[in-house]
This record gives sequence, structure tokens and C-alpha cells, in this order.
Amino acid sequence: MGSVQIVTTVLAAAITAVAVWLAVRAVLRMVSVIRLGQPDPSRFTDKATRTKTMLTETVGHTRMLRWSVVGAAHWFVMVAFVVLSLLVLEAYFEVVSPTGGLPLIGGWAVYGLVTEIIAVLGVVGILVLIAIRLRNRPTRPGGRSRFTGSTMWQGYFVEAVVLAVLILGFLIRGFKVATDHFEYPVWATPVSHAVGALLPNWDAGVSIAALLKISVSMTWLIVIALNVTMGVAWHRFAAFFNIFFKRNPGAAGSGLGALRPMMSNGKPLDFEEADPEKDQFGVAQVEQFTWKGLLDFTTCTECGRCQSQCPAWNTGKPLSPKLLVLSLRDHAYAKAPYLLAGGGKDLTGEEKATAAQLAHVDVLALAEADKPLIGGAEDGGVIDPDVLWSCTTCGACVEQCPVDIEHVDHIVDMRRYQVLIESSFPSEAGVMLRNLENKGNPWGAPQNTREDWTKGLDFEVPRVGEVDDFEYLFWVGCAGAFEDRAKKTTRAVATLLHEAGVNFAILGEGETCTGDPARRIGNEFVFQMLAQQNVETLNEAFGDREPTKRKIVATCPHCFNTLGNEYGQLGGEFEVVHHTQLLAHLVATGKLTPVQPVDGGVTYHDPCYLGRHNRVFTPPREVLDSSIAGEITEMPRNSERSFCCGAGGARMWMEEKIGKRINVDRVEEAISTGAKTIAVGCPFCSTMLNDGVNGKGVGEQVEVIDVASVLLRSVKPAKHEGEPEPVAAG
Repeated sequence: MGSVQIVTTVLAAAITAVAVWLAVRAVLRMVSVIRLGQPDPSRFTDKATRTKTMLTETVGHTRMLRWSVVGAAHWFVMVAFVVLSLLVLEAYFEVVSPTGGLPLIGGWAVYGLVTEIIAVLGVVGILVLIAIRLRNRPTRPGGRSRFTGSTMWQGYFVEAVVLAVLILGFLIRGFKVATDHFEYPVWATPVSHAVGALLPNWDAGVSIAALLKISVSMTWLIVIALNVTMGVAWHRFAAFFNIFFKRNPGAAGSGLGALRPMMSNGKPLDFEEADPEKDQFGVAQVEQFTWKGLLDFTTCTECGRCQSQCPAWNTGKPLSPKLLVLSLRDHAYAKAPYLLAGGGKDLTGEEKATAAQLAHVDVLALAEADKPLIGGAEDGGVIDPDVLWSCTTCGACVEQCPVDIEHVDHIVDMRRYQVLIESSFPSEAGVMLRNLENKGNPWGAPQNTREDWTKGLDFEVPRVGEVDDFEYLFWVGCAGAFEDRAKKTTRAVATLLHEAGVNFAILGEGETCTGDPARRIGNEFVFQMLAQQNVETLNEAFGDREPTKRKIVATCPHCFNTLGNEYGQLGGEFEVVHHTQLLAHLVATGKLTPVQPVDGGVTYHDPCYLGRHNRVFTPPREVLDSSIAGEITEMPRNSERSFCCGAGGARMWMEEKIGKRINVDRVEEAISTGAKTIAVGCPFCSTMLNDGVNGKGVGEQVEVIDVASVLLRSVKPAKHEGEPEPVAAG
């Protein structure tokens, strides 16, 4: 060992020791913060499925590759980071000796070839990612970027380190080639040999380049260890755990559908026995999120995919799912010293720690602890109320997140506390909640008018109780029973089912709201009250049928989602289909035959609660394909990336006072296709898009209509012209 190698070895050992010590300290701190969260036993079920999903999403990059160029580039960089870590290990042998290398596999030509290819593709991949970040920098002309609000220096730093480590790897190999110490043939490592041809015959060059490579790598580790909220770097470790512990590991797509039930101490809250002084009602403090929530915040990569897809953010509202998560992350880690010292408020608002426990807590942590979780700028709140109430719960953020952060659950948990304990929510939504409690529907319509939609039909609609033998219970829903436009859809579906010979029945006045708007706004109490009533009614209607024969067809995706995904939490197990699914089946089996294609061009709007939340994309399109002349003209944002109409999350009953109206943005996109018909599969979407079309002044040229009505026009071309006008709710 020469003098150069002695120096490089000592320096490499020193910087590595510092980096490893700081990294271990940082990991212990992160784990201690995450463990502050509430218990969540459901995250430990079905470890085999969780492992498979985690490997599929990480190694297979299934979510990242939805954005093909970015996904492919990121995959090459990820593989380079993992595989070429061996080359960083090899550098420790090379600082000791210019001829050093990895034992066993160090001289294997196949290993040299694989690492050469990965290094080249890694360089290409990181250059692509750097170019994308620069092209989408927040300061660029032309509008908001998905990186707006991200800590840009951290992204540039991580990308520069990756590029530097890859280049230094070629430099080390090049010096080995130049000094004739390289063990791999030209065919396996052509780039390394080409670099070596440009370098001098300098033995010390190998050890010095190896020291630089180790120094760059350890500097990266030191920087991230000193910045535990540096998600752009830490996600490469935390993501494996966050994906493993995702809510529904076996479900296709994202972890959407049902909301998580309201939890206290790791168990669903029972309102009959709940005590506000002992049980947690939603989330009022950051430590009241589950440990998985705190892991979510820690894992955020600041990539901004959620932000780029969010309807609120895209229409000038203050909500960005990314910025919300970053605010919660920064608040959690800033407050952590106070919490770890034993601080915190109990459910009555009293301080749990003694003065002695808090005596040595940093003043900044104490100041952070005094911030309300929800509050405006004047209150110093972490999350502004306008941010919280801008969410439509459309799920675009969860769908796009590459590390499976569950934004919607966290937003609704914060809403629950605001509604149930603080009684703080948009005032206009109060009318809707009172109507649900007093009338059983958001519009406050009389219950005895629920069957008015049946008037004027040329057949009798059977009621449960009047007939015992029915295959499907037709869940009409509040919109389908009371809202004039939705009544047309209800009658169209009933007519088509009758035409196809489907044996169905309705509950009529026995039906009440599923509780979806109450649950999404955060009023879990009203939701459970309505849901338990419905579960009891439905269980009685189906009698002793087994779950697979308890079939319900619903025209509203919100009802469809609640009945099928959430009533199971309350003892209601049913087989629920959306009307477009049943109609597609009836067309495919020849029970309904379209005879006259509908002309004029059609585009289809995917409802969030049908598409993203429940993965029903194909059946509505199959129905339309069978009913129209030509093909569907798809909007640029469709299927998983469909843009919300603005009505979800109980936003249907709240004023949209900030920024551009979401429904107008969507209508402009639909109009741009040139289609004369905008087909929908949801009464909320129908209302919002109709309002948008009329607001744009194109109501005479563009029609918004349900998929079922399109099919009815094709099956019975003369019938729709003579449909009776719906009877207004009394």
C-alpha cells in the first residue's frame, strides 16, 4: 500500500464512519416519530399479498410506468442505485489498492457486462429526469408546475449525486484500463475501455477516483441524515414499507373505494358506546393520525403527480395534495421533540406532560405544538380550512401516487373532527346535513314522493314486499328519485330492465340516503345512522338469501360505492353492480338489441366513484359502442386520469367560491372533442356538467345524458321522444 492509498483509505474510513453514525441516528429518529401515531392493526394482515404487491410496484414499477418516459427513466435510475451499490462497495477495495476489486464476482465478465449496461442506462435515465425537472421547474413560463412547492435544491442535489457517482464509476474503470489493471474484456465493457483510452497511465488515479466516489456517496448520506424530511431521498428506503402497508394490497389500482371507518385506539368507533373524553373523533392533532399516516408523510417524494391531477389545484384552489402532505410532515417532525418528551394534549385538551418533562424541549418545538392543525393564517394553522374543504375526494391523488400515500383518508379524518367536535364546516352544507337527518335525503324532499318517478311508465314497477321473487333490487337513490334530470335516467334504466325481462323490484318509500355525502363531509354519526337503517331494511328485503344472491343495481356511483364497499363495515353484505355493468351484460347476451345508432358524436365522462374508486371503465364504453354511430371520442383526461366534475366529497352542496369552477373546466374539455353528446354514468356528474354546458352557453348544441338514456334511444328509437316529463318533487 503506497502513501496515496494510505491517505485515501483513512479518509474513506473517516467519512464513512461519520455518515453511517448520522444515518443510524436519523433512522432511529424517523422510526420514533412514526411510532407516535395511533395503532392500526389492519396493516399487518395477509403478508404474502402485501409482499407480492410491494415487489410488483417497486421492481415492476407498475405505478411509475403509467407515465411511460418518466417511469422508464426512474426504473433505470432505481436499478442503477441498487445494483451499482456493489460498485460503491468495490470502491472500498480500490482505495486500498489500484488493483482491488470485489471478491468472487469481481473478475466475472458477465458481472462486468451487466454493470456496464446498467451504468450507461442509469446515466441516460438520470439525464432524462434532470431534463424533466428543469422543463417543469416552478419558475418556468406558462403556469403552475407539478414541482410547485417542492424543495427544489433537494431534487437537484439527489440527481447530481446519482450522476456524479455513475460518472466516477466509469472514471475508476477508465483508470484501471489505462494502468492495465482492468479485469473485463472490451466486448463486456466498451464504454469503460473508451474512457480508459483518454486517461493517463496513473496508478494513484484509481484510488483517488474511488475516494471521490465514496466521498460523494457518503456526503449524500450525511445530507439526508441531517434532513429527515428530505423525502426525495428517503423515499427510496421508505417506499418499500409504505407500499407493503398500503390499505388494500390485493385491490387493482389504488387503495380507494371505501373510506376507512372512524377509528379510536386501533378499533372502529362504536357511536353507541363512544365517549368524546376517552375516544378519538377524527384527527385534531398530528399525532392522532395512525402510524401509517405518519409513514405516508415521511415517504412523500415531492414528485407532484398528485398535484398535477388534482381538480382543486388545477382550477386555482389552495388545495394541493402534495403540499398538504408536506405541511403535515414538516409539522410532525418539528413537533416531535415535544411529543417524544412526553408532551401532548389529552382528548379534553389538557397537557399530558409535566413541567419537568418539557423543561429542556426546544422552544421551536413548543411553538409548533401550539399550532392548531386546522386554522387560517391568523391562527397559525398547519392546514387552512379552504384547503381542507376544497377536496372532492375524487381520488386522483391516491391513484397517481407512486408510493401509495392515502391522501383522501387523511383529509376525511381531519374533516371528521371539524364537523363532529368543532361544528366547523361550510355553512351551506348544514342544510344538506339537516335534510339527511330529518328527511332522509339531501334535498329535503318528502319521503312519500320517492316513487313519483314511476308515474307515466307503461308498465308496473314492482315493489319489495309486493313481490317475493326478484333477481335485482333496483336502488334508485335520492337523486334518481327526486332530481328531475336523474329521474329520466331512473326511468330509462327501469324501462330497459323491463324490456330485457330482468326480474327487479324497488324499495320505494323504504329507501333512504346511503349516507355518502354525510360520510365524505366528515359526519360519521349521520352516515352510520342512515347506513344502519338501510342495512336493516336491505337485510329484511333479501331475507335469508346468501350474499352472492343479494343483488343490487344502482344508477349512482356514490350509492354503488357505499352499498358495495362500505356497508360491509356495518353488517351489510351485498353484490352491487352499476347500471352500466348490468346493461352491458344485457346487450352482450342479446337481451337488449340496439337497432338505431345514435348520431352526432359522443364523448364519455368517467365518474370518479365509478372509475377510479371502483375500476369500472369498460362497461359504460361497451354500452355506448353498441348504441352510437362511430366510435367514442375520448377526452384527453379519461379512465384513471378522468377529471372530476366537482361534486364529490359533498362538494355538491357547497359553494365553489375560489378559482375556476371545476365543472366548467371539465365541460370545456368535453366541448373541445367536438362531440354533440356528453355521456355520463352518475347523477351528480349529470347535474354538474349540465350546469357547465349551460354556463358556457352551448346548451342548444351539446347534450349531457346518461349512458342508459343513450342505449334506450338506440333500443327504442321512438320511445324517448314520447317519455313523460318527470314529476317535480313536492
